[in-house]
Amino acid sequence: MDSELQKKLTTELEKFQALQKDHQKFVKARQVLDGQLSENTLVKEELVKLDSSANVYKMIGPVLVKQDIVEAKEVVQKRIDYISGEVKRHEDMIKDLDKKQESQKEILQKLQTQFQQSQQKAAIKT
Repeated sequence: MDSELQKKLTTELEKFQALQKDHQKFVKARQVLDGQLSENTLVKEELVKLDSSANVYKMIGPVLVKQDIVEAKEVVQKRIDYISGEVKRHEDMIKDLDKKQESQKEILQKLQTQFQQSQQKAAIKT
């Protein structure tokens, strides 16, 4: 009985640790996305300040290529929209993983209690 319960406890603990790892991965990715969103927002703000005759260049590899200001604004806005969508997706995943972790914690606590009770019973018998 104890070894079976212990195996179950170990399995559930591994599931919980995997959930924690996934949670950390999504939190880190969301932080990167926040940085990218911030950068692109700053670029958009700078592009708005420019007049329509200003020169804008885009870096492609080691080369700067002249780009139309309207096109640059559109590209930056599309990037912002995409990154915002990814941030939302990551936030949803993080919330989902939080719920799963809470559920897994409850399972672990129940199993730990059962395991401790079985050990106490075994100690009383001996």
